[in-house]
Amino acid sequence: MSNGALNVLIVEDDSDIRALLALNLQRAACQPRCAGSVAEAEALLREHLPDLVLLDWMLPEVSGVTFARRLRNDQRTAGVPIIMITSRDREEDRITGLEAGVDDYITKPFFPRELLARIRAVVRRCKPHLTENVVEICGLKLDPAVRRVTCGGADVELCEIEFRMLHFFMTHPERVYSRAQLLDEVWGRQVFVEERTVDVHIRHLRQALEPMGLDGLLETVRSVGYRFVRKLPVAAAPAPAARKSTRAPDAPHVPAIPATPLVMPVTPVPIAEGRLTSATPPPSAGSIPSSVGMVN
Repeated sequence: MSNGALNVLIVEDDSDIRALLALNLQRAACQPRCAGSVAEAEALLREHLPDLVLLDWMLPEVSGVTFARRLRNDQRTAGVPIIMITSRDREEDRITGLEAGVDDYITKPFFPRELLARIRAVVRRCKPHLTENVVEICGLKLDPAVRRVTCGGADVELCEIEFRMLHFFMTHPERVYSRAQLLDEVWGRQVFVEERTVDVHIRHLRQALEPMGLDGLLETVRSVGYRFVRKLPVAAAPAPAARKSTRAPDAPHVPAIPATPLVMPVTPVPIAEGRLTSATPPPSAGSIPSSVGMVN
């Protein structure tokens, strides 16, 4: 596991089974802590939050199912994976345990190797940043086993906190995390650090990714926190420049002449009623009148 050995809280009232579980976990390079009751488990939880809880059903005073519900309803412990180990093997019991919030259900007797395999499977599913699986997004590759980050064959230099932060983001892409959540997941719940410290390391992480053009993978969600995306945001494409036309300009529009002759309207002028006479010019000298009176 990355980030040190896996810390496992064993809540089991049977001392022999408790010792067997602790021995097998130690052989698997885990760090077990043991409690014989819910009260002892709650005291250990106040001191240190484990990476995983192995929980028996039949416990004195408070049952394991009730304790599992308490863990799920408490914001501080809601994300801690729980595996229930019990001798109750009926279908109804399995359903009750799973509905109480446990992540896996193992019946007694069990094989130690199977238990370890189930622990690894639950951690991969619920706490992928605690595994040593290589993760890659947009050509950015992180290998937790050798503590190395590369992009295009070139190393990306990060400090320990920034490495853990990047590992957490890359194993939880597209999800928004507040500063308080990042402090709990990256620094640990037992470390008291100002929330603004997260902003400083976010800025350093972006500066380390900027030469590769990958700083856009780490987005700021206003008034909430930060998010790591799987794909770089698409920049707004510039508007295409208007191309100069090589076509000749169009001729001015001339209205067509109609084929029919053009008729101009004429307004008639009214003529006054009466006899139209024309003036007779006086006879000139030596002219003969047109009519001569006859003398009888």
